[in-house]
Amino acid sequence: MSRESVIDYQITAMELETGSIELHGGNRTLVAGKEIMFSPLITDEDGQPQRTGNVWTASSHVITAVIGSGVLSLAWSMSQLGWIAGPLVLLGFSFVTYYTSMLLADTYRSPDPVTGRRNYTYTDAVTAILGGKKVFLCGMVQYLNLLGTAIGYTITASISMVAIGRSDCFHEKGRESPCHISNNLYMAIFGAIQVLLSQIPNFSKIWWLSILAAVMSLTYSFIGLGLGIGKATEKGHSHGSLGGVGIAGFQNSIDKIWTVFQALGNIAFAYSFSMILIEIQDTVKSPPAENKTMKKASLIGVMVTTVFYLSVGCAGYAAFGNHAPGNLLTGFGFYNPFWLVDIANICIVIHLVGAYQVFCQPLYAFVEEWSANTWTKSCFIHNEYKLPIPGLGEFKLNLFRLVWRTCFVIFTTVVSMVLPFFNAIMGVLGAIAFFPLTVYFPIQMHITQTKLRKWSFKWVTLQLMCVLCFFVTMAALVGSIAGVVEVLQHYTPFKTRY
Repeated sequence: MSRESVIDYQITAMELETGSIELHGGNRTLVAGKEIMFSPLITDEDGQPQRTGNVWTASSHVITAVIGSGVLSLAWSMSQLGWIAGPLVLLGFSFVTYYTSMLLADTYRSPDPVTGRRNYTYTDAVTAILGGKKVFLCGMVQYLNLLGTAIGYTITASISMVAIGRSDCFHEKGRESPCHISNNLYMAIFGAIQVLLSQIPNFSKIWWLSILAAVMSLTYSFIGLGLGIGKATEKGHSHGSLGGVGIAGFQNSIDKIWTVFQALGNIAFAYSFSMILIEIQDTVKSPPAENKTMKKASLIGVMVTTVFYLSVGCAGYAAFGNHAPGNLLTGFGFYNPFWLVDIANICIVIHLVGAYQVFCQPLYAFVEEWSANTWTKSCFIHNEYKLPIPGLGEFKLNLFRLVWRTCFVIFTTVVSMVLPFFNAIMGVLGAIAFFPLTVYFPIQMHITQTKLRKWSFKWVTLQLMCVLCFFVTMAALVGSIAGVVEVLQHYTPFKTRY
């Protein structure tokens, strides 16, 4: 029997009578004169069900995670940075994300990246390679960011649903109509959908949802790109400037600095997927080695997203100039064709339904594993009940999973209603995640795992990258927090209308 797989046999049909069971090189045998069917259960060397993912499923997970609501803020970010700094910053974040994802892929197994012991989560990798207080810091930042991302996606999905209603209203009553709509109802609808989908037990079971979400993200990105190019070709409006929005557009120079920093945070959020890379890699089969497959998937994912980000960001900026809306498809720079804008926003909602689950599965798994290890004899936590679903087979219901995940979704939905700020929240989330999870931990794990010699050229280069990214992240965090504070001065909870 090979190291990669262990085959167990389970009886799946027929009544057993007394007698012995013999296997004769197949999956059928006679027991007391009756033929019995056996089905092989194939597992990997760690005893887990055999992983079936490949470079394409992993790429779809990456694209689903990366091309999210962040793409919608890129035109606004470009307007704050201008034609020179905007594309350069996008390419800079793209390079850093791709390079560190290469380093992170090697940490799925340790100490050897090909034959070492598996690390099932990002925190597991930090524990195995770095250890100490860094494990607590990593876990806190990772799961706080996953929580924040769930909140951010709830906000964005509700805004897109509101935009569909407003687009139809403008089409029916004219552009001068206020068409004010509250987004609280739509947040509740999105939350109800997530309560149902959150019962999907683990990452490997949502591959279909991830592929659907990836297709939706590409669809609305193409629509945004097409609308932007179409509007940019019209005559009679500005196509932006080299330096972006000038100081004259703000009350004072410090406001300009804050918005530039916030734009950095928005771009950082648009590239955030490192916190779930290890979990994605844990769905990949081998051979070939998991790190080899994941590196290809990361390359495909980052290349596709960068091309779209540059295209959508530049087209949106060219279309609206320094007046680009904070959310390209819901800020109503586009009124016609209204049906196409509606389709784009429907795609956004479908994509975020899937992306929410992709980002939350690691958090679900962490809480459930910790609870299972803490209360080893609890029937509430461990017992599963089989529920027959017509046409879909049996669903294994776990009461703890039902209660805890439902409470989590309710919490994120309520917080979203309290803080429904798109650009500022995106900036804060991007700043919190980018440096520690995308840059610092991957680099430090690579240095430790490869025993990189101190003060060597590569060691110095990696440390300089850390320092530079730290200052960029701090600037983005400060600017985004300033944006939240400014919005809060004119805001009443639960009464946001668009």
